[in-house]
Amino acid sequence: MNLELDGKHVLVTGASKGIGYACALGFLQEGARVSLVSRSEDGLKLAASSLQQVLPEASWRIAFFAADLQDAAAAQAALDAVEAAHGPVDILVNCAGAAKRTAPADLHPQAWHDAMQAKYFTYIHMMDPLVKRMGQRGSGVIINIVGAGGKVANPTHLAGGAANAALMLVSAGLAAAYASKGVRINALNPGQVLTERLRARLDAETRLAQTEGRPEPGRPGVNLPLGRPAEPEEIANVAVFLASPRASYVTGAIVAMDGANTPMVV
Repeated sequence: MNLELDGKHVLVTGASKGIGYACALGFLQEGARVSLVSRSEDGLKLAASSLQQVLPEASWRIAFFAADLQDAAAAQAALDAVEAAHGPVDILVNCAGAAKRTAPADLHPQAWHDAMQAKYFTYIHMMDPLVKRMGQRGSGVIINIVGAGGKVANPTHLAGGAANAALMLVSAGLAAAYASKGVRINALNPGQVLTERLRARLDAETRLAQTEGRPEPGRPGVNLPLGRPAEPEEIANVAVFLASPRASYVTGAIVAMDGANTPMVV
């Protein structure tokens, strides 16, 4: 299927690894131009080099910009630099930031603030100025990679889950507000994905289990109906499709990708 993304300018935050990197690769494979944004310039250089090795013919379509998206001014500056260098952004994929897994007894006010900064505001700081520009231009797509923790409260992910829930509401609300302006906004809720974040989560849950005298968690994904966690590329495939004109009537959707772990109607 031709996803009609050839020549589109895609900005991917959190693009140096994991799902963000997989999304960058997926868009490049569809002929898009991709600007990678992440906090670590060294990480971005490694990611760009890796992408160039996988797709040598796409080297000229890859650019990267380092920025700490927890800082609103830095996010604005990065967006300005991206558009000054490569033109208006057609598609934003927000994948930057992850809140730390914390046992309930270890939560404190700063931990809640840190979770919102790490997950919620890293998305808002890029999405807020860009959605307004997209609205003025009359077109654009935003895909927010949020996480299943926004729907189901996990004891080790309460602060991060609260940030995820807030992002789900923002995604749906902005989708309604900007639909008439030609902008589509959707969110994905991955569950277990084979990334560094999954390993950190399992470490936190293992410590909690030891504290409470419960059995430690087993192999990742073993208890999921699908029997395994997702690969980053599987999340990216859906993100790329939703960003394409082939999904032109899909907006305001929150797509569950947790391997049917939590069957929910809403």
